Amino acid sequence: MSKSVSVGNNPKIQIDSVGGDLSVVGWDGSDVLIKGDEDEVRFEQTGDTVSVFSSADVSLRVPRGASLEFTMIGGDASIRGVLGGCELKEVAGDLSMRDVGAVAIDTIHGDLSLSSAKGDVYVKNLHSDASIRDVEGNLVIDLLSDDLSLRGVKGNLHIKKAHGDVSIHGVDGNIALDSVADDLALRGARGNIKVNVGEDVVVYLEPKADTVCSIDAGEDILLVLPKNANATLTMRGDEIFMDWQGMENDDAAERIVTLGDGSAKISLSAGGEVRVSNRTDAGDSADEWGNFAGLNFDWSDFGDRISRQVEQATARAAKRAEEATRRAERHAARHARHVKTGLVVGRWNWDFKGAPKPPTPPEPPSEPVSEEERLAILKMLAEKKITAQQAEELLSALDGGK
Repeated sequence: MSKSVSVGNNPKIQIDSVGGDLSVVGWDGSDVLIKGDEDEVRFEQTGDTVSVFSSADVSLRVPRGASLEFTMIGGDASIRGVLGGCELKEVAGDLSMRDVGAVAIDTIHGDLSLSSAKGDVYVKNLHSDASIRDVEGNLVIDLLSDDLSLRGVKGNLHIKKAHGDVSIHGVDGNIALDSVADDLALRGARGNIKVNVGEDVVVYLEPKADTVCSIDAGEDILLVLPKNANATLTMRGDEIFMDWQGMENDDAAERIVTLGDGSAKISLSAGGEVRVSNRTDAGDSADEWGNFAGLNFDWSDFGDRISRQVEQATARAAKRAEEATRRAERHAARHARHVKTGLVVGRWNWDFKGAPKPPTPPEPPSEPVSEEERLAILKMLAEKKITAQQAEELLSALDGGK
């Protein structure tokens, strides 16, 4: 099925439920194009609002200015080029979003890949990995169950609870990480910072005057500053080490150090060692510090490793959604006649509760496979008397009978 609905440039698209995968792409037209199995997809229009329901896969082309409201996506979802704002209640699989407006998500059970959001982004529950790039507004995540790779936030960042590793590069606003269970790697922060981390922390920081930074770690902290930094450091840990020319070290567990005019205020509290350095390669030798070795201190690798995992998964999901939609269109286009569960097609006796069975008499000479036999199988598939997998097995067995 392929249906076109005229709606204007800024419609509202509501999806109560999709049983399979969903693909949504923004285009320059003023119509909504709906593609899917005619028996599985229902829709209705009220003014500039289009409501869609599908028990299987569905693909939508919508005006770029459309706003999206989705209640339940049973499979994977891919959304690209839709700038009117997006609200999602629940996605059972992976979610890939690119070139979108403001985003609000309640629950994602799979991975999230998000790049280029033109507004604020809010995620309540994210139960797997996330790769997020280029958010022009604020970013808030209530719960993150796995790892996060984040690069480029113009506004503020607030993560309430993260159970995995977190890599952050480039935040213009303030950063608040209430609880990170594993390691934190942070670079390119331009606002105030307040973080609580269960394990190790590595921070590359160029503090501005009057910046306030508070870092609390269960294990070790490495802070790398430029040589001309102006900051007052208040440090507490099992061991405090200043890797800084002209500074001496002692056995004190607490220490206050003033660098330059001391205008930025930085507080470091660690269950293990606190180390402060002005060497840009300081992180390269941090593999001596327990879990720091797991970060590898290659910022692009640490972040991109998570990004690759997430983006590969969501790219496969988007491809599956598009392929499933094309299959649904082909099957729906065929007008099949009613067939019974057990059917004799040519020289084969197909039993759809099991494998295809050859006739009991001795095998006759090989006969060419007729087009009628193939069409009969495809018609049974269109009538939903068999599954797509069964159809593939039957066609394969039919070809094997040549």
